[in-house]
Amino acid sequence: MGFAMAKKFVAEGANVLIAGRNEQTLKDSASLIGCKYLKLDVSNPSEFESFIDESSKMLGGANVLVNNAGISLHEPTFFDVTPETFDKQINTNFKGAFFLTQAFISHLKNGNTKGNVLFVSSETGDTMDFRPYGFTKAAINSMVQGLAYLFRREGIRINAVAPGITASDMTGVKADGNLNAGEYATGRFYLPEEVAETAAFLISDSSDCVSGQIITCNNAQTINARWK
Repeated sequence: MGFAMAKKFVAEGANVLIAGRNEQTLKDSASLIGCKYLKLDVSNPSEFESFIDESSKMLGGANVLVNNAGISLHEPTFFDVTPETFDKQINTNFKGAFFLTQAFISHLKNGNTKGNVLFVSSETGDTMDFRPYGFTKAAINSMVQGLAYLFRREGIRINAVAPGITASDMTGVKADGNLNAGEYATGRFYLPEEVAETAAFLISDSSDCVSGQIITCNNAQTINARWK
């Protein structure tokens, strides 16, 4: 999904830098997309301040952060969750996103610069869950609204996309494979390029009046309709 978003942003004229833990993957992806890259482990907040500073130098200024890093360990039952799997998902999905955003907003405020932050949540943030993955997405949804309200007068917008099951390595759904999914109104799983379209809108000037919103991309699947 991160690849599709970065590709869309570049196509729309943005100067983009991607980040991740695997340098070879970053190098290959950046070459295909036509963007810059830096290595970053989002579970290590001690790297964030220097990462933001270096990114800004490489880009000639940075005014958008997309928090896309996330993992799900797909524990089959409540009793399969361990302290190790719990911490790994919390640290990557929530703690990392929180402190990276903290560093980025500090950067914006120090430069007296307007900007925006986009989180990648999930449809599971709207529903119950017994696994840490779902807990992290519910927490992100709360954080989006809290930060949007906190910085509403400073020209800093905070939003999120919350995809349904989308073709990716994490979900195991292949974009060129069987996308059939009867639970969705579309009758299929989603493509990362579809989510990227919504993401591009939310970080663009076209959505300048939008902040504190979680846009769920699943054709109303998780709406709590009373006649279900």
